[in-house]
Order: sequence, then structure tokens, then C-alpha cells
Amino acid sequence: MTRWLDDDEQHTWRGFLAVNRMLFERLERQLQTGAGMPHAYYEILVRLSETPGRTLRMSELATNAHSSRSRLSHAVARLEEMGWVRRKPCASDRRGALAELTDEGMAALVAAAPGHVEEVRAQLFDALSAEQVAALGEIYDTVLAHMALSHMAPSRTAGPHMTPAETNAGA
Repeated sequence: MTRWLDDDEQHTWRGFLAVNRMLFERLERQLQTGAGMPHAYYEILVRLSETPGRTLRMSELATNAHSSRSRLSHAVARLEEMGWVRRKPCASDRRGALAELTDEGMAALVAAAPGHVEEVRAQLFDALSAEQVAALGEIYDTVLAHMALSHMAPSRTAGPHMTPAETNAGA
């Protein structure tokens, strides 16, 4: 039996979708105009900068950056062309490869970070009180933990955000 969203849940779901779309469009625009890079590249640079030796296995980097391996491989190829990342063979596994943040890549990240952080702050955190930031953090921690536990479980319905009327209307 389908558990349709009630009016409050529907309102929250649609607000969540709208905020996410608008936030990521604005962050993408800021990084493109301010730093000449897409958000996906920024995320890769950040993940590498936060690891010892600024190096990660490509498979681990894909997981950490929430990216498919093929998408990550393409992005790393572009970052290599820019001189910001280099690939190295993995000494412990001949099939594995490592991605390493170069000094040039670190410099690009350091240059991009202030504008990006300011945009995150302006678009998200400046609109919230300290209590709301704490509540939002708790909400995301709860949802992420739930998703981690159930990520292997099949979806209950094909359209969890749809009402019966929307399903019939092909929405």
C-alpha cells in the first residue's frame, strides 16, 4: 500500500527540492564565474586537500565525492589537463590508481574557497538562526544515517513524492 505524503510532508518535500535546486544553481554559478570551475571539480579538490598527502585512491575519491567512478575519472582527466591533479599508480594494487592534488590545484582551491564559502553563507546560513542551523544539522545527520542503513534496500514506491492525483496525471 502506498503511503502518500500528507499536506505538510508535501509542502516540506517541495520546499526541500526548490531550496536544493536554487542553492546548487547559485553555488555552481558562483564557482564558474569566480573560480572558473564547476562545483564537481571544487568538491574533488576539497576531498583531496583534506587527506594526508593530498592523495586518495580513485575509488575512494568517487565515494567521498558522491560520484560515479566514470564521472570522477572524466573529471580527474580534466583536472589533470589543468595541472591541478595528477594520477599515480597504486603501489599496493596494480589495478588501482591514486589521485593527488598538486600544488597548483591547492592554490586554485585556496583562491576559490573564500568566494564559495561566502556564497554558502549568504545563500544558506545567513537566513538561519543558530538554533535553526543546529536543527538542520540534526535533521541531515538523521536522514543520512537512515539512508546509509537503507541504501541497499529497494525503494518502496516509484514516486514517493506523488499524490494519487499526480500519479494519474502522469506527473
